[in-house]
Amino acid sequence: MRWSGKTLLALVAMLAIPYFWPKNELSEKRELKYLPENLENPHLREVVNNFDQFFKKAMEGSRTPGAAVVIVKDTSILYMRGFGVKNSRVRDSVDVNTVFRIGSLSKGFAGVLSGMLVEDGQFGWNDRVKKHYPEFKLSTPDHTENATITHLLSHTTGMPYHTYSDLVENDWTLNKIAARLYRVRPAAPLGKLYNYQNVVFSLIEEVMYNTTQKTYQELIQERIFEPAGMRSSSISYRDMVKTKDKSFPHDNLGGRMDITTKYYNTAAAGGINASISDMGKWLQVLMGNRPDIVSKTTLDHVFTPIITTSNERRVFPHWAPMRDAYYALGWRVLDCGADTLIYHGGYVNGYRSELAFDRKEKIGICILFNNPSPIASSCVPSFFDFYRFRADDIKEWESVGKYKAALSYQSR
Repeated sequence: MRWSGKTLLALVAMLAIPYFWPKNELSEKRELKYLPENLENPHLREVVNNFDQFFKKAMEGSRTPGAAVVIVKDTSILYMRGFGVKNSRVRDSVDVNTVFRIGSLSKGFAGVLSGMLVEDGQFGWNDRVKKHYPEFKLSTPDHTENATITHLLSHTTGMPYHTYSDLVENDWTLNKIAARLYRVRPAAPLGKLYNYQNVVFSLIEEVMYNTTQKTYQELIQERIFEPAGMRSSSISYRDMVKTKDKSFPHDNLGGRMDITTKYYNTAAAGGINASISDMGKWLQVLMGNRPDIVSKTTLDHVFTPIITTSNERRVFPHWAPMRDAYYALGWRVLDCGADTLIYHGGYVNGYRSELAFDRKEKIGICILFNNPSPIASSCVPSFFDFYRFRADDIKEWESVGKYKAALSYQSR
């Protein structure tokens, strides 16, 4: 039998795959990746490589079925890849376009979207909630009449911790739950105490609808998802279920669970679905690289600390050094001494998510998990530890080293 030249080349290519394509990547051949080998700055490349190795080892011993990571520096995506599987029953690999639920990272979208609408003149940060949502009623006249938009988004309405989150999990509608808020006695005066909320926070949806005549889903789609190019993102149970490239939730031992409707009824607090590719684009927005979407002035206001959350320090056991923590408008602000990080974490329906960025250094990271992974709370702090260790070298190379490298190349 005689073989044509094209056939011989095809056979050689097929036989070469096991030798030149690592085995753990055979199932990920559809995955678009940004890996650190081509990073020009050697110190930054070292940071990303070290984190990549750290994360791989952490995943191996954690019973975490799947995860996805993106790292952004300045205006560039440095690193983006999926790990593990979408579904422990099928063993289909996570890729960068696999959609996860992001839980309370959704709150950050609500804060930024509110800022856009404030800039548009739809409402003001200090407007009273009742002005734009007449049905709003708490148990005291002062709380009812004087609660503001800022109080809603900073968890400072004085309502008890997680008021009626049990009804959210029982699939009550937001309006039905809101109609019962007057039955709950406030735990503190307005603006004096931080108590994390889902229901009260999500009332911003009603404010937005009454001022724009558009649903929260429409506004998120039109003002953030579409202009940012977040093509895989959505904000409903129906959209998540019909998404083909999606990750399923899993329990602590890695057993697959079903996707539920929980917290889609409080979409502003926990209803967004997104891929890590989309979260990389969201980081670009948050870090000020998309002034066509949101202005620096608005971002400055959204990220300004409003109230200390020092009563919640147990939430941050792996962040060191950390002097104090605050809540802004849908965002946590961590005072780490020389560094200030904008941060939020999320959990919903078996999914975990973490996002943090340093506005001064212009570097950020987001990690999505498809179970309540034991490594979720330590990975982002570890990344910033890697970065801080090399931060001076990275900056020195940026200011001097790259020019020396260019001159060396030109003199050859």
